[in-house]
Parts: sequence; C-alpha cells; structure tokens
Amino acid sequence: MKIRIGVGNVPERGAQRDDPDLAGLVTDLEAHGVDSVWLSDLVSAPGVVDPLVGVAYAAGRTERLKLGMSVLILPGRNPAVLAAQLASLAALAPRRVLPVFGVRPARPADRTVFPVPDGQRAAVFEEALYVVRALLTQPLVTHHGRFFHLDEASVAPLPAKPLDLWLSGRVPAALDRIGRLGDGWLGSNITPAEAEVCRARIISAADHADRTIEEDHYGTYLTIVQDDADEHAVDTLLARLHQDRPDAADPRTLLCWGWDDAREHLRRFTDAGLSKFVVRPAGPVTSRRAFLEAFTTELTPLENG
Repeated sequence: MKIRIGVGNVPERGAQRDDPDLAGLVTDLEAHGVDSVWLSDLVSAPGVVDPLVGVAYAAGRTERLKLGMSVLILPGRNPAVLAAQLASLAALAPRRVLPVFGVRPARPADRTVFPVPDGQRAAVFEEALYVVRALLTQPLVTHHGRFFHLDEASVAPLPAKPLDLWLSGRVPAALDRIGRLGDGWLGSNITPAEAEVCRARIISAADHADRTIEEDHYGTYLTIVQDDADEHAVDTLLARLHQDRPDAADPRTLLCWGWDDAREHLRRFTDAGLSKFVVRPAGPVTSRRAFLEAFTTELTPLENG
C-alpha cells in the first residue's frame, strides 16, 4: 500500500487570532515536499478559512501539493452548487483535490449553519452524496428525490478522472454508509485497534453492497503533543475528546505524545490496514517551520511508493 502523510492546520503561538496565514502554510508545505494539506469545515472558528475557498487559494499558490477538505459538511449545502465547485477545483488542480464528507459539524456552534429537516440529516446526506457523484460523472442529471430535484442539470467541465469521494465517521451506521456509498474513509479520534475494527466493518458493508473500496483508501488523523505544547491547549483538547469519546477509557490514548509515539502509532495503524494520514499539532506551535522540519525528519521517511 502507498503510505502518504499530509498535514492539517499548524497555527503558530502568538499569531493574530483571526489570521489563518494560509499562504505561509501552503508555501512551507510545498517547500518541504509534504504530500497534502487538509482544511477543516469550521465556520465559527477564528482564523480558519472556508475549506473550498482555502483549497482554491492553495491551488493557485502551489503546483504539487494535494488539497484535502476534511471534513466538508454535506447536509445543509446545495449539492449541485457543491458539485460545480468541486468540478472547477478539479479543473484548476487536476488530480490534487481530495474531498472528505461528513454528516455533522464538529462544533456545536456550527450546527444551525447547516440546517436540515429534523431527524433527516443522514437521509439528506445520502441523497446529496448521490447528487454530487451523479453531477461529477454524468453530462446531464435528472433527479427527483425526497430532498432534491434536478432536470437535465450539469456541471462543467466534468473531471477527466472521477473524484474519489471519501467519507468520515466512526459509529456503525456511518461505517456501513461508507461501505455502501464511499470511495474511502478518513477517521479521527480513534486508536489503532478501533481503526482495524472500523475498516473491517466498512469492507463487510462494501462486500454486502457488491462494491470494492481500494485497499489504500483508509486513513485517519494523528494529533501530536510536542514536548513544548501549551498545557492549556492540551487540557482543552483532552476535555473535548472526553466529550466526543465518552466511551474511551482514557482520551490520552487518542493522541500521540511526541514524535516517537507518532511513529509507533503510524506503524500500528498501518498494521491495521490504514495508509493515509493527516498530522496536526495538539495546539498552536512555537514555530511552524520547526514543526514541519520535525515532521519531515520523523515521519516523511515512513512514506513509500
């Protein structure tokens, strides 16, 4: 399997709260030969740009860097408009656009930003995903479903190679959905042992739906706690993980405590069948360039193919 390791947002300590410095980030990532950058869909978070806007901006400033969106909240967005945006991005940055879709916003404050009928978020997600995929692969689409209606709709230009539409999720219903509908899986806040169980369930659901997901289309986030990490930021993250994963015996096991531990986690995740990773710091770093130097030294040699 081709192991690839990208990087999420790397905020610097002391930077202006509302300054994303995306130009500096993608320039540094390209200079360091990093595989990909990943932008999150966090509407209410300070210093975070919209992932679609950010990817378009990054595409214009780089030539090789792959451009990930994780996770892009699908329910509450117009799927036809989103398909047109993705088609445009694929034309501007061929073979570099990596969308990952999610059902629910990560931040409670964002949940009213993506409104859907009560109790229908999963159903809206599945129909919206169908519409997005149809528009990205067919010259004309007519669709009359529960939530969306299209008559001979189209987007242009159609991607020369169909985009892989990855999904996120961890609960059984989400994993089954990935097997039925997704082209890949990007997890988060999981242990290697949990990842192995999740991957097996996705494969089982794909088999049941008479589908195949490529073996190297499974991945997860790795969150690194460096020695000089801000203690308040780490404590805040641990509290958030405890809320997100009340079933976890110890939220500390969901983090990588230094680069040695990150390498060990990556090895265990690859043993579990994962091969795509997104690395992010647990909070603002003292120096982004120092973080990327360490990333390049400690983790990039583990890539292959």
